[in-house]
Amino acid sequence: MEILRVENLTKTYGEGNNIVKALDDVSFSVNKGEFVAIIGPSGSGKSTLLHIIGGVDKATSGKVFIDGTDINSLNETNLAIFRRRQVGLIYQFYNLIPVLNVEENITLPLLLDGRKPDKEHLAQVLKTLKLEERVNHLSNQLSGGQQQRVSIGRAIISNPAIVLADEPTGNLDSKNSQEIMELLKAANKINNQTLIVITHDEKIALQADRIITISDGKISTDETIRRKIGD
Repeated sequence: MEILRVENLTKTYGEGNNIVKALDDVSFSVNKGEFVAIIGPSGSGKSTLLHIIGGVDKATSGKVFIDGTDINSLNETNLAIFRRRQVGLIYQFYNLIPVLNVEENITLPLLLDGRKPDKEHLAQVLKTLKLEERVNHLSNQLSGGQQQRVSIGRAIISNPAIVLADEPTGNLDSKNSQEIMELLKAANKINNQTLIVITHDEKIALQADRIITISDGKISTDETIRRKIGD
């Protein structure tokens, strides 16, 4: 079942002779439950692609459909609501709110949406992330690995249609990097959570079901590494 479709996505910056194409007619689709790694050199357009898919940035032309919704057709208010409910974003530098504790940071998308967290689901997320003993800690009281766990919790707490991770291990040592990837893979496998990860790390990319390589704003290769059961 298709969960994401990207159609002829183009993103340009500048005008006239100074136009730069960050993305050049990019098209692909992702099925529900797939784990896709997007790789490519710095400046290739992969982060731009992820931000457009997540509704954080807008394309110059083309369309993005998430679970059947054309996100380009939504106004700013409806896009913000859709993003909170259907898109989980994980960044390299965590982007936690420093005055909120672990539980508040994780449940923030629900609170902004006027919804009360399901206590059982929250407890399960905290247990999976090994944060049960840190619920009242502020971000400056956590290690880098723990802060990234909190950002993962925030991304998955609302059971979004898709989780997008932009270099989620880029600021961590090798041990914490692998632990974070194991958590993301667990969410992907156990909850059939669709996961798209941007990474420079070949070892991480090879853990995905599929690797898409971006070069100069275009897809240069799209390779299936392993097929999920039922595909």
